Amino acid sequence: MIKILLLLLSGAKLGKLLTTGGTMLLSLVAYAFIFGWRYAAGFVLLLFVHEAGHYVAARQRGLDVGAPTFIPFVGAWIALKQLPHDAETEAYVGLGGPLIGTLGAIVCFFLARSWDAPWLLAVAYAGFFLNLFNLIPLSPFDGGRITAVLSPRIWLLGVPILGALIWWRPSPMLLLVALLAAPQVWKAVTYRRDSVEAQTYYAVDTATKWRYGLIYVVLTAFLAVMTFEVHEMLQAQRPAAASTPVL
Repeated sequence: MIKILLLLLSGAKLGKLLTTGGTMLLSLVAYAFIFGWRYAAGFVLLLFVHEAGHYVAARQRGLDVGAPTFIPFVGAWIALKQLPHDAETEAYVGLGGPLIGTLGAIVCFFLARSWDAPWLLAVAYAGFFLNLFNLIPLSPFDGGRITAVLSPRIWLLGVPILGALIWWRPSPMLLLVALLAAPQVWKAVTYRRDSVEAQTYYAVDTATKWRYGLIYVVLTAFLAVMTFEVHEMLQAQRPAAASTPVL
């Protein structure tokens, strides 16, 4: 029924706006039942900011892209109707989400400290954590799209990270991601520098590789530090029996 409704909306003049707004509202209601409406609103807004970063980056590179779509407890995404022409473009689009999403989390963090709002601090924590999670160097994560500009073989570093997460906190969502990542892992294993794909799609100059590599490392380190620090702040503000809402 939901699929039929989305198809009908997509054919309307305001289909993109209604699809994004409708799925955002659906996610807001779902999260509000568990975490409360303020946290839900902030969390969904950060998801929108993250996807908006991808959307703007894709449009800047001239790619045809759909509006953000949300599914409760799964996340959000934008559909690229036109694939990137090269690895650098893919990395640029992939970086847009975590970069802008991190800025959104930073804004929430400073507002939470200024207003002394624990719920907003929890939103900031979720923003830092989810953007860090998305930087796992394995496609289809954003980190996989960014590090592909260096070499698809970098994805092999993401395999033990994803495996550790599945072992630490198993969930159907992580298992689904692992299933989606399997073809990319095989692609990394069989990747050859002398292949046609390496000489065309992945042909990126050294300066560009260094630039994206540096941005990736700095952003990952910053998010790791902020995720830990904000988590400690939340734990200090709550009784030992209380738990911080995380995904």
